[in-house]
Amino acid sequence: MNTPRILLLVIIACAITGFFYFDIQQYLSLETLKTQQTRIAAYRDQQPFLALMLYGLIYIAITGLSLPGATLLTLAGGALFGLFWGTIIVSFASSMGATLAFLAARFLFKETIQAKFGEYLKDINAGISRDGGFYLFTLRLVPLFPFFIINLLMGLTVLKTRTFYAVSQLGMLAGTLVYVNAGTQLATIRTLSDILSPALVGAFALLGIFPLLAKKIVEYFPHD
Repeated sequence: MNTPRILLLVIIACAITGFFYFDIQQYLSLETLKTQQTRIAAYRDQQPFLALMLYGLIYIAITGLSLPGATLLTLAGGALFGLFWGTIIVSFASSMGATLAFLAARFLFKETIQAKFGEYLKDINAGISRDGGFYLFTLRLVPLFPFFIINLLMGLTVLKTRTFYAVSQLGMLAGTLVYVNAGTQLATIRTLSDILSPALVGAFALLGIFPLLAKKIVEYFPHD
């Protein structure tokens, strides 16, 4: 591993260690958000642009470092900025943070993984090159795997960065809307599990699977 990779790995390790050592996660809880909502909203009213920038940078940092807290921050976006602006801010911040995690994994590990296991990954690479955007869209909508795992694993594939960003922003939009909207009604939320109902998860799954299924059906039938 060359010097730039080692330096980046050290920076990421120090940031993650600091996050847990100083127990920053305690500030990213539903209880803290509820108790501090009035205070945070007052700061937003006094410094709207600075509040927006700080919120966006924190969101990008949390998702870029694959740290816990993105769901809570999405709720905070709705509580602080409302449904419209909260959705826009969270959509771009979450997509940028996810892409940073994707690029970090690619820079640090893709070359090594592909060099060691390239022969075994030929079929996977071919599938990602052909249908990677559809697979990613499905994964973004079907909550089977945590998003940070998807970000990191996709970084080890041949998926293009622009495809990852665009599909991620589109695929995460429905979930973003749901959580930002829930954040606008923060007082009624008791636990984070109250937000997604089984029916809603099922609807997301159908929405995510449909584009890939439609593509496979079209490919199955011969063309004139």
